[in-house]
Amino acid sequence: MTKKMSMSTSKTSLVLFLCQIISALDVPLDSKLLEELSQPPTITQQSPKDYIVDPRENIVIQCEAKGKPPPSFSWTRNGTHFDIDKDAQVTMKPNSGTLVINIMNGGKAEAYEGVYQCTARNERGAAVSNNIVIRPSRSPLWTKEKLEPNHVREGDSLVLHCRPPVGLPPPIIFWMDNAFQRLPQSERVSQGLNGDLYFSNVQPEDTREDYICYARFNHTQTIQQKQPISVKVFSTKPVTERQPVLLTPTGSTSTKVELRGNVLLLECIAAGLPTPVIHWIKEGGELPANRTFFENFKKTLKIIDVSEADSGNYKCIARNALGSVHHVISVTVKAAPYWITAPRNLVLSPGEDGTLICRANGSPKPSISWLANGVPIAIAPEDPSRKVDGDTIIFSHVQERSSAVYQCNASNEYGYLLANAFVNVLAEPPRILTPANKLYQVIADSPALLDCAYFGSPKPEIEWFKGVKGSILRGNEYVFHDNGTLEIPVAQKSNAGTYTCVARNELGKIQNEVQLEIKDPTMIIKQPEYKVIQRYGQVSFECIIKHDSTLLPTVTWLKDNDELPDDERFLVGKDNLTIMNVTDKDDGTYTCIVNTTLDSVSASAVLTVVAAPPTPAIIYARPNPPFDLELTGQLERSIDLSWIPGDENNSPITSFVVEFEDALHEPGVWRYQTEVPGTQTMAQLKLSPYVNYSFRVIAVNRIGRSQPSEPSEQYLTKSASPDENPANVQGIGSEPDNLVITWEPLKGFQSNGPGLQYKVSWRQKDVDDEWTSVIVANVSKYIVSGTPTFVPYEVKVQALNDLGYAPEPSEVIGHSGEDLPMVAPGNVQVHVINSTLAKVHWDPVPLKSVRGHLQGYKVYYWKVQSLSRRSRRHIEKKILTFRGNKTFGMLPGLEPYSSYKLNVRVVNGKGEGPASPDKVFKTPEGVPSSPSFLKITNPTLDSLTLEWGSPTHPNGVLTSYTLKFQPINNTHELGPLVEIRIPANESSLILKNLNYSTRYKFYFNAQTSVGSGSQITEEAVTIMDEAGILRPAVGAGKGYSEILFATSPVMHTVRPTFYKVQPLYPRIRNVTTAAAETYANISWEYEGPDHANFYVEYGVAGSKEDWKKEIVNGSRSFFVLKGLTPGTAYKVRVGAEGLSGFRSSEDVFETGPAMASRQVDIATQGWFIGLMCAVALLILILLIVCFIRRNKGGKYPVKEKEDAHADPEIQPMKEDDGTFGEYSDAEDHKPLKKGSRTPSDRTVKKEDSDDSLVDYGEGVNGQFNEDGSFIGQYSGKKEKEPAEGNESSEAPSPVNAMNSFV
Repeated sequence: MTKKMSMSTSKTSLVLFLCQIISALDVPLDSKLLEELSQPPTITQQSPKDYIVDPRENIVIQCEAKGKPPPSFSWTRNGTHFDIDKDAQVTMKPNSGTLVINIMNGGKAEAYEGVYQCTARNERGAAVSNNIVIRPSRSPLWTKEKLEPNHVREGDSLVLHCRPPVGLPPPIIFWMDNAFQRLPQSERVSQGLNGDLYFSNVQPEDTREDYICYARFNHTQTIQQKQPISVKVFSTKPVTERQPVLLTPTGSTSTKVELRGNVLLLECIAAGLPTPVIHWIKEGGELPANRTFFENFKKTLKIIDVSEADSGNYKCIARNALGSVHHVISVTVKAAPYWITAPRNLVLSPGEDGTLICRANGSPKPSISWLANGVPIAIAPEDPSRKVDGDTIIFSHVQERSSAVYQCNASNEYGYLLANAFVNVLAEPPRILTPANKLYQVIADSPALLDCAYFGSPKPEIEWFKGVKGSILRGNEYVFHDNGTLEIPVAQKSNAGTYTCVARNELGKIQNEVQLEIKDPTMIIKQPEYKVIQRYGQVSFECIIKHDSTLLPTVTWLKDNDELPDDERFLVGKDNLTIMNVTDKDDGTYTCIVNTTLDSVSASAVLTVVAAPPTPAIIYARPNPPFDLELTGQLERSIDLSWIPGDENNSPITSFVVEFEDALHEPGVWRYQTEVPGTQTMAQLKLSPYVNYSFRVIAVNRIGRSQPSEPSEQYLTKSASPDENPANVQGIGSEPDNLVITWEPLKGFQSNGPGLQYKVSWRQKDVDDEWTSVIVANVSKYIVSGTPTFVPYEVKVQALNDLGYAPEPSEVIGHSGEDLPMVAPGNVQVHVINSTLAKVHWDPVPLKSVRGHLQGYKVYYWKVQSLSRRSRRHIEKKILTFRGNKTFGMLPGLEPYSSYKLNVRVVNGKGEGPASPDKVFKTPEGVPSSPSFLKITNPTLDSLTLEWGSPTHPNGVLTSYTLKFQPINNTHELGPLVEIRIPANESSLILKNLNYSTRYKFYFNAQTSVGSGSQITEEAVTIMDEAGILRPAVGAGKGYSEILFATSPVMHTVRPTFYKVQPLYPRIRNVTTAAAETYANISWEYEGPDHANFYVEYGVAGSKEDWKKEIVNGSRSFFVLKGLTPGTAYKVRVGAEGLSGFRSSEDVFETGPAMASRQVDIATQGWFIGLMCAVALLILILLIVCFIRRNKGGKYPVKEKEDAHADPEIQPMKEDDGTFGEYSDAEDHKPLKKGSRTPSDRTVKKEDSDDSLVDYGEGVNGQFNEDGSFIGQYSGKKEKEPAEGNESSEAPSPVNAMNSFV
């Protein structure tokens, strides 16, 4: 069986192998299908390679196999045919290859030692088992020897040798005393790996005569005991301290060989005073993390699951205050053969090609040999379709006669591996195993899985159609699984209907229909609400539901997550729960649970019960305590207690509570005994043995409990054996080599008598062991040491006292301690489903290697790098846990076009096992995100400049950008759409030949080879003409999304065709500001729903202070901000209430600088204007009079003429205010108000007048007077302007003013 075969290194064969490798068919585990298909034999169960048997029991050598037709079985023993018919002691089980050797009826196990091998054969081939070596276990007696007492000086070292008998398997060693108690161990005293007991230095307390070494043989469940060893320590003063000396191993170096996957144990025990401390290092490297453990007070270095990388020199250092000593152990890790790729069964169709691969590794490297149907392939019948190439068998154009079972043997000096793999050539048309017209019902928005289990040879192709004549299903909304299942990740109502699965191969085609129904989810539309109710009132909780009309819901009510009390006061209606006559006990949480066959929902509410308002006429109170307690009818296990009730205080007594005190075990502690109705004044009480009883009674009414009565007289019951055993018995190991048995001790009154103890019994399950028992004191724990790792045990604990045992206890199943898993999951495969989802598969680890309760598997995965950016980043590992023996899982949330790594680990109660080798996989490209920004600048008459940023998440290699744009007018009508494709390496574009004074809407997105990403939109306007752009006033916004331009009377005669569209979203735009010194006028344009309530937020630009908010009354589109600081830059934005925080972009403006007090222009003073008006009127009158008189030819005196032309400067003035007589106006003294000289935005809008008076003014002095006349230009230059409010020192000539007026 271990014959070696040389491996070909032909490059041509290797290329042929790589070209012809294919995946074999998987045969579903369908019972009907398996009954019809022919199949070569497969070994399903066999005994272990090294099989140690109990010589007292029958030997059972297992060999089970399956195949079609059922296989026949034969055996070889020590390489020759084993004829079981000639041995009366040997039988084979019917329909099985399992041998039963009858030892219990006179046979001897030693006579059947040897190497056995089973062969299972049918017409399609023969499978063989491993070589099974049968050896009976041995537990020889201890050799008789005379042991002399050990006399040791205090401080010296000592070694007590155990030297157990050689058994099969080797025994477990432990040291105990005569009382069967483990000897305490410490850094000073400990047991070595060889079983000897080492003392680094002895102390006087080590003197004793019962050092006993025990050897336990597990197979025979026997314990051998060495004769007790006596140690006597004599003291000498002073005690001499000594530097460390190694007791084991000896010398300065040693070697150790260990096999891969085993546990490496290295030991160093040193003598010395003070007691040395042991430290371990690995020369030239670090001790492996997560696999290194220190035992026996760091004297033993334990490395689990060793590999070749653990070879090297390990140094132990023993150190105390006087010095140190070290020892180097050179470790070499060899390896028995282990699989890299074990051969797997092949199911092929006639004419197909395939390969069997058998790859193993080891140290030294194993040799590979092949057998066909149990015969070395070199002498097996020839098959023209078969070619052996080292560790690979290549099959070409197979025929049905090519079916056979092949065995691969990989062996080296440390062991071998044998694997069977059959080649089964089948020609089968497709079959669909899923029942026809199967109905699937799912809730909307949840996954739907439609099965299409199939088989055929060649492997059929599976296609899905919706409806009988629908098109084939494709696209991201479906997931197609390899087993034929169609998955709809998020099923909607539109997905309901008939689905057809079609399976076809070259031998035929078959189809099957299934039905999918999508149901509405169940909802609670009226949930129960929090209620506060007075005691004795009535309360109702509502639970109104909405559900799919085809589903039948059931409504269940719970109180505090438990069933409702069995009380007629609780009335459950169709959609409510009513509680009548509420009491304090009804206080709690009530939950309504609605279940259908497809989903479940729940809702809860709390009920709080409060006291009802007291009735003034009646005072309710707790009852008075009972009195006059009397004990009668005393028996061993019962007694009668009677009492007289106290006053009930207007509330009837509902019950009496009887309590007892055990003065013998728990004096002063009162415990509940029983409760009787309030109409009863006597109770018969059950008693326990060995209790000194006292009783008291408490009365209860609806108000509460009374004070306890006075205690009764004491009554002491007689002792008896225990009536019950400890509860909550458990067997759970705390270490890999122990079993901790725990229980809840009996309470004092449960002991039934003095001398309470416990009998603890255990035995290994399923091996027919005898019970091992020990009696312990009144404790709650016992530790069984030296157990195998994680094996089941039967455990029981029985109470006993001085009078006898309790009844036989029930058995519980426990396990010895767990250890970390030894093996990593193998054959980790990743199937990438789409750019963000992958599925990982792995082979389960052997349960034996788990060494504990299998809790599941953990998948660690992390992103290595993005394939588009080639830049590494901080690795953030993600962990997914899959419970139970699951062998696959989904990895969601992956990033497209990225490289990932993952590994898988098995988890038990102790922790995680080793990680599988890192598996690298890559996600395909996806569509990109939107460009990071789109900015439109440099507007001209017929062009706009577009700048953009690449997508934040390209999710692949960008191939191009797509720009679409179209004109849009103020009524949201869209013109024709233009599309431009832009290379991926561009970041800006100048659009030319645009219409002037036209708004455009732009749509911009990026593409990868997968498709287009989401788009970003923007709007911009070409200008009217180069001179038509107005400069913003002081404080104008700096963040406009649109360009302001002046209108023109000349419009385009040709406009594009527009289409009416609705605005996509509400927006606030064209926020403008006109600022003065201490206030600013804010205006804006709004598009969106009517009745919006606006608000204005503002703050100092560049400041981190919170925004100040002002509410705009009504739906106005302007607002005045007051109380601003002159010469300050402000930021402002406008928002609308109720639009999910929608706001405009920020605008920035600056208030005007603080102005000094203005010089008063006398031409603007009211008194001067009034004076000028009066003089002009007088002159007009005089001219009229002169004209009339001249026309009449009359003469007038020179004096009158002079009076008529008198200089107005010498006219009398009022001394109090300086005005001209009756023409003065008190209000003419007032200057014009600030800000009244110009419009609020400091500009004169051109559309108000084509001929602006500003062009004729003289700076800010060109102003309108209060009567509407324009002055300043015609009032002459002023030499000096006095401060406002002071009179002019020199007034301008009124004659000039008059001449100008005329």
